[in-house]
Amino acid sequence: MVRTIRAEYRVFDTRDALNRAVAAHFVQGIQAAVAARGVARIALSGGNSPKPVFSLLANPNEPYRDAIPWYRLWVFWVDERCVPADSPDSNYGAVRELLLSKVPLPPERAIRIEGELKPDEAADVYESAIRGHYRLEGAEVPIFDVLHLGMGPDGHTASLFPHTEALHEMGRIAVANEVPQQKQSQRVTLTWPVINAARDVFFMIDGSDKADPLGRVLRGPYEPETLPSQLIQPRSGRLLFLLDRAAAANLPAVDQQGSGFVEMER
Repeated sequence: MVRTIRAEYRVFDTRDALNRAVAAHFVQGIQAAVAARGVARIALSGGNSPKPVFSLLANPNEPYRDAIPWYRLWVFWVDERCVPADSPDSNYGAVRELLLSKVPLPPERAIRIEGELKPDEAADVYESAIRGHYRLEGAEVPIFDVLHLGMGPDGHTASLFPHTEALHEMGRIAVANEVPQQKQSQRVTLTWPVINAARDVFFMIDGSDKADPLGRVLRGPYEPETLPSQLIQPRSGRLLFLLDRAAAANLPAVDQQGSGFVEMER
């Protein structure tokens, strides 16, 4: 069965403008979820790109911090390196330092991947925590309200790297994934069917080294083994990319509002 995914991309001239757009998107998604269901559940990705966004969200001199109902929020992680929480390579550690330590989110509302455990154990513990939180049964999957992704120059997203075992996992919520091409090769990641179940899935991508893979992801042939970001096909049929101008260099020109659209048949 062929599905059409409508991908919207918005392009920003400066990195600060991109950071603020991402921060605003988080706030709007959280507020919408709380208004609709009384609670918001978000899943965060790591890497260097979103770090300034986490700082913006925590800054009391910016408008974002006070706009978030922290007591209604639950925070999860899309993926993690198998390192202790105090490691500079920890995705959770970066969010804790830049955001969680500076906002009134109760500690128990941050459900992290315990990267200090063995990879398979960390994946099992995380999946169990998610199942318990959502009260899932059988093959049910969690539905995150806002799920944030990045993309690497190799076309990976989350810890779904080219030619790795996790690309073929469809029944689990979280799995360990060995990524031999990376320094921190042991990872835990949400699976792509879980990512696709989220209500609002968006990418934040910056840098000229992402322009070629992004163009291939959105406009090239379907090759998810080589370009795992192509696996991201939300059930909602909508997918958003927030980009700087360098990352968007190989995409069609945007309209006067800074937006463009690509329809992908998968």
